[in-house]
Amino acid sequence: MRRRLAAVGLAFIMGAGWSISTPADIPLPAPPKAKGDRCVEPTDLMRRNHMEFLLHQRDETVHRGIRTKKHSLVECLTCHTQTDAAGHYIPINAPGQFCQDCHAYSGVKMDCFECHATKPRNSASVHSKSAAMSGTSPAHLSNLARVVGNRP
Repeated sequence: MRRRLAAVGLAFIMGAGWSISTPADIPLPAPPKAKGDRCVEPTDLMRRNHMEFLLHQRDETVHRGIRTKKHSLVECLTCHTQTDAAGHYIPINAPGQFCQDCHAYSGVKMDCFECHATKPRNSASVHSKSAAMSGTSPAHLSNLARVVGNRP
């Protein structure tokens, strides 16, 4: 009975004009090369765990007030944003760019950039101070301090 249902299902899929893709048929993402010599962690570790690093960094920064660069989103932008022919930064979440390329491939929604900047703000130097890239206004910082100060 199960074989018959499987055969009917397969015939339906094939009859509808759909094809079954195999992993070999799906091209792997090819994100643009980063600017740095190497990443802050081994590539295979970053591919699997970058979100854990970013979440830990967020907790350290927002909840405990500890700012470090190693796993900060600002440092990711420093190495992974690309420029166009005119020298303007391309948003890192634009199609074909570093973050978007892999997230589209894996079908994962990226929500980092609903709040955070998608490209460095200071076009004169990619390695400018982190504050220039953070996109935080004095009002935002004041509000953040008030919210964090009210935490237990």
